[in-house]
Amino acid sequence: MFSDKKNINILTSLLVAHGVKRVVVCPGSRNAPIVNNLNECSDIMCYPATDERSAGFYALGMALADDSPVAVCVTSGTALLNLVPAVAEASYRHRGIIVISADRPLEWIDQLDGQTLPQSGAFGKYVSKCVSLSEPSNEQEYWYCNRLVNEALIAVNSHERKSVHINVHINEPLFNFTQPALPVERKISYVPATMNREALRLIAERLLTAQKPMVIIGQTRAESHEVNEALKTIGKRAVMIAETLASDVTTHFDLMLSRIGKDERYMPDFMLYLGDNIVSKRLKKFLRLAHPVESWAVSEDREIHDTFMHLTGIIEADYKDALTALAEIIAETDKGQDQSSAMADNSAEYRRMWNEQTAIIDEKIAAFEPRYSQMSVVKEFEESLADMEYDYQVHYANSSAVRLADIYADHYVWCNRGVNGIEGSLSTAAGFSVACRDMVFCVIGDLSFFYDQNALWNTNLGGNFRILLLNNGGGGIFYNLKGLKDSDACEKLVAACHKTTAQGICTQNDIGYVAAHNAEELHLGIALLLTSDTKRPMMLEVFTDISADSNALSELVKNIK
Repeated sequence: MFSDKKNINILTSLLVAHGVKRVVVCPGSRNAPIVNNLNECSDIMCYPATDERSAGFYALGMALADDSPVAVCVTSGTALLNLVPAVAEASYRHRGIIVISADRPLEWIDQLDGQTLPQSGAFGKYVSKCVSLSEPSNEQEYWYCNRLVNEALIAVNSHERKSVHINVHINEPLFNFTQPALPVERKISYVPATMNREALRLIAERLLTAQKPMVIIGQTRAESHEVNEALKTIGKRAVMIAETLASDVTTHFDLMLSRIGKDERYMPDFMLYLGDNIVSKRLKKFLRLAHPVESWAVSEDREIHDTFMHLTGIIEADYKDALTALAEIIAETDKGQDQSSAMADNSAEYRRMWNEQTAIIDEKIAAFEPRYSQMSVVKEFEESLADMEYDYQVHYANSSAVRLADIYADHYVWCNRGVNGIEGSLSTAAGFSVACRDMVFCVIGDLSFFYDQNALWNTNLGGNFRILLLNNGGGGIFYNLKGLKDSDACEKLVAACHKTTAQGICTQNDIGYVAAHNAEELHLGIALLLTSDTKRPMMLEVFTDISADSNALSELVKNIK
């Protein structure tokens, strides 16, 4: 019988799934439930060792002999610290060991209770990964516990082959062995760079045979012709999901999902995720509901980014290389077969459904004429920009600005979506303009601008830097969050409403300044922003009403539904 502790059972099941066959176990009461589980597993051989100092090196010797990770399990407290020399040696020998330590409940650490000292992080840089497992009490915590164990067991097998530390918090009672079997746990697989071409060929086969395949592209480092062409090829066989931060091959899926809702017909049965961050929260929520689904991700840093909570495995590769290779494999597969024997187009109906919705959304966006608001500002800016014959680069700041870009921009968009903060957007665009000969535009909201106004305190800026400041007197995005605007704290304390303008800032920094307060002034201002021949930076500050901005977006969503 196995322990009744869920975190211990998750750990045990995944040790087996990842092929760990040997564990050196040291005596103790707090780790006894873990040892019991390991002893119950026919796939794992336990080796007792009393002295932890020796046990760590004992495990290293086994790992060196058969070139596979070996675990060592110790109880709580100072027992763990005795493993430091062995862990360091194993990491520097690139034959990392898996340290499994039992721990007291988190709330009792440093409370003068027996053998309770901070265990997480005890090995510092000598391990490549340290995870701490609390006992899960709901579905999300269970997913998190599963993900952490997968991360650690993948890390110990990565090319660095350094040691890892899995710390397990265990509450009393300790010795309830009531579970007849271990749970079947999701194993996240890892494909190293040396094998990614073979893995991508397998992914291509899975995509071509899936009924509802979907490829999602997060933020990419820069616009790429190769990526755009690859997306077009892959899009003939799968539904493509990409924002303006990834490519100029984009879909208005955020607005589309407001129309689709939770319709399971649109949920994929196979997903491939490449690139970095995605702006749309609605897409993340939608795809997290997809069950069951095979889900792969291309990871350049070998880290697990389980954005949609269904990750099957990661492939270590550059996103551009992976996309182009995948497109080549798909093209070769289709070209290499004659018409009669060509692989069946299993996903035709699924793509037709999405394409039909895409056409409807595109038509509704084109027909919608927003009232004077930030939405109308970005719409007119993007339409006017498309008529310009010079080369340009467009940076959008976070929050409302980049979400409007996803509605109206039909080109690649630069944005600080690494961690999604509002700080630094203006400085990033300013620095870009200095190192670039193209016209560089920065579309930015008021809070983000005033936070980063010292970006203009810079003598290197020139006439190719243009700023479109959307000033509605506060954080407009907060007014779109259901229930928040009913709070008395919303206007002053959350949305940070203000009456500040940028005119004085522009004057002191020798920035050309134009203001717009209505549609007529906006039209003239955008023309000046886009066409003025000047050697100094220029700003168009557009003043709108925060309620009108919120209502314009609501009207568009209502129109689409």
